[in-house]
Amino acid sequence: MTALAALGFGYCVRHLVADGTAPFSRIVGTARTAERLAALPAGVAPFLFDGESLSAALAGALAGTELIIASAPPDARGDPVLRCAGQVLEEGRLGQVVYLTTLGVYGDHGGGWVDETTPPRAGSPRLERRLAAEQEWFAFGQKRGIPISVLRLAGIYGPGRNALEQLRAGAARRIDKPGQVFNRIHVADIARTIRAVVARRFDGVLNVTDDLPAPPGDPIAYAAELLGLPVPPAIPFDEAARDMSPMALTFWAANKRVANHRLKAELGVSLAYPTYREGLAALPDTGA
Repeated sequence: MTALAALGFGYCVRHLVADGTAPFSRIVGTARTAERLAALPAGVAPFLFDGESLSAALAGALAGTELIIASAPPDARGDPVLRCAGQVLEEGRLGQVVYLTTLGVYGDHGGGWVDETTPPRAGSPRLERRLAAEQEWFAFGQKRGIPISVLRLAGIYGPGRNALEQLRAGAARRIDKPGQVFNRIHVADIARTIRAVVARRFDGVLNVTDDLPAPPGDPIAYAAELLGLPVPPAIPFDEAARDMSPMALTFWAANKRVANHRLKAELGVSLAYPTYREGLAALPDTGA
């Protein structure tokens, strides 16, 4: 049994531990606010961590941790976990790190295919910080002599976070940008991947994505079909972009197809939901 600390206990880790089958003797979870801390699941030891300082209580908990899942976004000074807790982790019982990051670090490839051998070209300060944080973790792993699994995640969806929910809430927008494609990944397949990299002590970069890069409006249209609702009208990208945040504009500026050969061939992960169609159809109350 392994002691886990999820530094940034979010959607992915919540689903990893939800069914109670994960082999963890103890689970530590952090959040930035008291409100989010109160929402952590039963059985998770809660600690505040704002990325600026490390409490003595959290330092003590991390000293006995064997597995870290880190997802806190880096800032201009680097990865907050390593900055605040690096020495504690280096001197403790830590044996493996899983770092959750984004496929966005590959940048724009005009719709072409990329894989883990493709040199990243982030194209924005936010994504450059992500790349720098990946390298920080690899350097830490080399110094500590432990595997670092850097999981570059596609667009995440699953229960409570999907096109079906957007349609029900009247918030779905079917944005049309000719030639644009995105990859996606169901949260259950992220959990499956984390289990695999931990079991195999995988060290390196791994793309965690489905088999079907698809236009952004396709999941919305398919979700409408599942619900028996009208397909929302297409909104030209130039129109939709007027009220997008800088982060969203950066996301839309990157057009690529991301391969997952390493995920399946090296890790042996069989995706439960190889495309958004299987993933959406399996969600509750779809009528499927």
